[in-house]
Amino acid sequence: MRKSKFNTLADSIEGHVQIDSLHTSIYATDASVYREIPLAVIYPKNNSDLKKILEFSMVHKLSITPRAAGTSLAGQCVTDGIVLDLSKHFINQFNLEVSHKTIRLEPGVVRDLLNKDIKSDNLFFGPNTSTSNRCNIGGMFGNNSSGTTSIKYGVTRDKIISSKGFLPDGSFIEVKPITKKEFQEKLKLNSLEGDIYKYFNNLFQRKDIELLLEKGFPKSSIHRRNTGYAIDELYNTSFFKKESNKYFNLNKLLCGSEGTLYITTELELELDNSPPSHSALVAAHFFSISDCLESVKTSMKHNLYTCEMMDKTILDCTKNSIKYKGHRFFIEKDPEAILMLELRSNSLEDLTEQLKSLLHDLEFSTEAYATPILKDGEIDLAVELRKAGLGLLGNLKGDEKAVACIEDTSVTIQDLPHYISDFTKIMKSYNQKAVYYAHAGAGEIHLRPILNLKTSKGVDDFKNISKDVAKLVKNYGGALSGEHGDGRVRAPFTETVVGEECYSIFQDIKFLFDPYNLFNPGKIVNPKAIDTDLRYEIDRREPEISTKMDFSENLGILRAAEQCNGSGDCRKSHEFEGGMCPSYQATKNEKDTTRARANLLREVLTQNHLEKNAFDNENLKEVFDLCVSCKACKNECPSNVDVGAFKTEFLYQYQKANGIQLKTKIFAKNNSINKLISPLAPVYNWLNSNTLTSSLVKKTIGIAEERSLPKLSSHSLKQKIKSGRISLKYRIERKKTVYLFIDEFTNYLDVNIGVDAIELLTKLGYEVKTLNNEESGRAYFSKGLLDEAQRFVDKNIEVFKTVISKEIPLLGIEPSSVLSFRDEYIKLASDKKSAENLSKHVFLIEEFLDSEIQAGNLTSDQFSEETKEIKIHNHCYQKALSSQIHTFNLMNLPRNFKVTLIPSGCCGMAGSFGYEEEHYEVSQAIGELVLFPAVRKSNAIICANGTSCRHQIKDGTEKEALHPVSILNKYVL
Repeated sequence: MRKSKFNTLADSIEGHVQIDSLHTSIYATDASVYREIPLAVIYPKNNSDLKKILEFSMVHKLSITPRAAGTSLAGQCVTDGIVLDLSKHFINQFNLEVSHKTIRLEPGVVRDLLNKDIKSDNLFFGPNTSTSNRCNIGGMFGNNSSGTTSIKYGVTRDKIISSKGFLPDGSFIEVKPITKKEFQEKLKLNSLEGDIYKYFNNLFQRKDIELLLEKGFPKSSIHRRNTGYAIDELYNTSFFKKESNKYFNLNKLLCGSEGTLYITTELELELDNSPPSHSALVAAHFFSISDCLESVKTSMKHNLYTCEMMDKTILDCTKNSIKYKGHRFFIEKDPEAILMLELRSNSLEDLTEQLKSLLHDLEFSTEAYATPILKDGEIDLAVELRKAGLGLLGNLKGDEKAVACIEDTSVTIQDLPHYISDFTKIMKSYNQKAVYYAHAGAGEIHLRPILNLKTSKGVDDFKNISKDVAKLVKNYGGALSGEHGDGRVRAPFTETVVGEECYSIFQDIKFLFDPYNLFNPGKIVNPKAIDTDLRYEIDRREPEISTKMDFSENLGILRAAEQCNGSGDCRKSHEFEGGMCPSYQATKNEKDTTRARANLLREVLTQNHLEKNAFDNENLKEVFDLCVSCKACKNECPSNVDVGAFKTEFLYQYQKANGIQLKTKIFAKNNSINKLISPLAPVYNWLNSNTLTSSLVKKTIGIAEERSLPKLSSHSLKQKIKSGRISLKYRIERKKTVYLFIDEFTNYLDVNIGVDAIELLTKLGYEVKTLNNEESGRAYFSKGLLDEAQRFVDKNIEVFKTVISKEIPLLGIEPSSVLSFRDEYIKLASDKKSAENLSKHVFLIEEFLDSEIQAGNLTSDQFSEETKEIKIHNHCYQKALSSQIHTFNLMNLPRNFKVTLIPSGCCGMAGSFGYEEEHYEVSQAIGELVLFPAVRKSNAIICANGTSCRHQIKDGTEKEALHPVSILNKYVL
C-alpha cells in the first residue's frame, strides 16, 4: 500500500525527483545513537517538487524530516517517515552583495564551499563547525550551528537576515525583518502565517513575559544556547523588548527549530570581513583538566579568535590514526588537556605584542607547563586535529563508545570550572571518566561518557546520566544544548531545564505551526523516551560473523562497521583535500558514501546474522557497486572505517552464494591470460587496434566501447631479466642490495617501466635482485576471489620471508600490488606473523629512494640540470597507505625540476572498475572532478605511478603519463 503511494507521488512530480525506497536503511541513523528506518528518501529539485511532496504528506498524514548532510548528533535526522534530502539539488548561490556584505543561497550549499567562493571578495560566513567541509547551510540553520569561531563571529542565528520556505500546511512564505507597521499588516492575514504573528503578538504582550523568560531560559551571557524554541532571542531582539529595536524577525525562532516548524529553500546571510591575515596559535599544555579550565577565564581576557580544548582521550586516539598521527607534532610530554588559543592581526608587530601578553599571562596566571606557538600551515594541522575530535572518538574499539548525550551543555565562563567539578562528581558516581573537548572559550565543553549501549546497564547509565546532568545545568542557569540541538536525545529533559510553563509554550508553538505533527515529529517537544529506537537490541547476543579476511583488530567485521559514527567526512567535496569518497563526489547520492556502505552493512549483518549467509543481500550488492576500493576511507575517515576491505569480503561471501560471473573471472585471471597470449602479443595488439575486432572483444567481456585496451608485451620482464637483456650490475660502488617485486602489471603490460626501474636503481648504485615471486593477487582481491588470492599471498610470503630484512628491503613499482603487503596480505595470510614482519620491510620504490635521499645517499648531482616541469598524480593506495610526499621529494631531486602535486583524489579507473561498461560514466565523472581538467590545461610532464591511472589519463585526456622511474631514468647521469 505504502509503495503504491510513493509511486503515485513519483508520477505526480513527473519523475523529476529521485525517490529511494530501496536503500532507506542507509538513512536509518545519523551521527547519533538512534536508529529508525524511513519509508522513503526523496531528493526534490525545486520548490514545485517540494510543494507537491508537502501536499502528498498532508493528504496521507506522512511525516517529513528535512535533511542536509546528516551530521547532527542529537537524532534530528532519524525518522520512520519521509526523509527530504535537500543536499543534492538545492545548491545554488545567487545575489552576493559585497557592499552590504550579504548573500542569498539555497540550503544545500556547503559552508566551506561558500567561503571558498567569496574569499576573493574578502568576505566569509563566520560560524565554523567541525564538519564545515561537508555541512550544509540549511543544516546550520536548522541547528543554529556555532563552532570554533563563535566567540568572535557569533552563531548562525546572528547571521540569518531573511529566508523563504514552506510551513507545514504547504504555504510558501518569506520571513524577514519587519517593522511595527509591517507587523500590524501581518496580523490581518487570514492564514497560518497570520496566526503565527498573532500568537507572538499576544505572547510578547504578557506582563510577565520578561520574568518568564528570565526564569526559564539560560543566563543572558550564555550566547550559545539551543534549548527548546528560541522565544527569548525572538523577544529580546524585537521591538517588543524595547523601542530601540526596530524590527521583528521570526528567523530568530525558526533558526534552531530543527525542521519541526519550517522548511527553508532560500536563505539570506550576513557575511563578515575575512579574518586578519596574520595568525598565531598557542597550544597551552596542562597536566589536569581542572588546571586547563581554570585558565580559560584568564585566556579570554585576550582578543582570541578561537579558544578550543582537547583532552587526553582524544589525543590518544590520534596516536594510531593513519591520517592524524602526524598532526601531533606540537604535543610535548603527555598532557591531560591542551587549550588552543588563536590570535590574529593584520600587523605582525601587533600580533607579536598580543603573543607576548598572552604568553605572560599563561606563564604567571595559569598552570600551563608548555606553550608552543604554531603559525601558518601548522595551525591548519592543529585545528584539523581538533575538528576531527568527533570522528576520532569512533576509534575506541569494542562496544564501549563515547556517547553524545550530554556533550552539548553550555554555562558561563565564570561558572565553567565549578560546573565541570560538579559534573565530574556525577561521572564518578557512575564510575565514569568522561571525554572533554571543544569550545572552552564559549563555556561549552563537549563532555561524553563512555558507555556500552548494547547492555541494559549502559542504557540505564545513558538515561540517568542525561537526567542528572540536565538538573545540574538547571542549577547553573545553563543551556542543555549549546549548539547541537535538542533532537531526540535532549528533548526528554528540556522541560527540566526551562520549566513547565516555558515548555508548555514550546508545545503550543509546535501545535500552532504543525497541528498534524508532520514536520520532523518527536524533536524538541513531545519526544519518545531517550532509551527508545536505539541502534542495538539491549543485551543481545553479539552476532558472530564468519569472514575470510581477518578483522580481529576490530573484533570482527560487524564491529569494524560499527566504528562508523556518522560524522560524514566522506561527504566532503572534491574541492577539498583528500579523495574520500570518489563515487559520492561524482554522484552526490548518499548511498555512495563510505558512511552509507558501513551503515547498510551494519544493518544487514545485525538483522540477518542468523541466516546461512548474511552477506547474500541485493541491497548490499548495489550499495557496494560504486565503491572503487581506493582505501581513502582507511586513511581519511577519522574512525579509519575500511570500506574497501568490507567490499572485498562482501564480494567473496556473495559469490559463494550466487556464483562467479564469467566477466569477473576474466578480470581476476588477467595475468594468467596475459601469460598465455604473450607469445602472440603482436597479433593480440593488432586485433585490439582494429575497431571491429576490438569492439567484439569488449562487448563479449563487458568492457565499455569507449575504452582502449592496454598493449601486451611479447617478452615479459621476468623473461628479459632471465635472458640477460637487462643488466643487473650496478654502475658505481654498491650502496645497498634490494629485491624487486615483479608485479603482474609490470611483468606483461608495463615492461619498459620495469626496465627503467632496474636501470635507475643500478645507475644509482643499488644491487637489484629478483626472485621467482607470484603475482600479487591484486585482481583477485578486487573481485573478491579470496581463496585464490590467499594462495598467492602465502606463496609470496614464503618466497620473501627469509630473504627480506631491514638491511635488504623489497621494492615494488605498482602501488596497488606492493602496498598490498601492508593491507590485504596481513588480513589473508595463513602465516600472519610472517606477513606482519615482512610488511615492515616492503616499500614502494619512491618510498625507498626518498629514504635514501633523507639519509644523504642520493644527491642532485647525480641528475641532469635540465629544466622540466612535472605534475604528479599519485595512486590511491599510495595516498591511503603511504604518502605522496615520497614521490614529491623524489621528483624534486633533480635540481631544476619544478614539481607540483595535482590535488586529485581517485583517477576513476580503479583497476577493472573503469573498464566495465556499467561503470564507465561514473569512472569518467570521477576523472573530470580534478584530474582531467588539471592534465588538459597543463603543458608539464604528467607523472603517474599507477598503471590504471596512466591508462585513465590517456583515455580521458589523450595525454601520455609517465612513471616516476621512467622520468628519472632519462635524466640520471
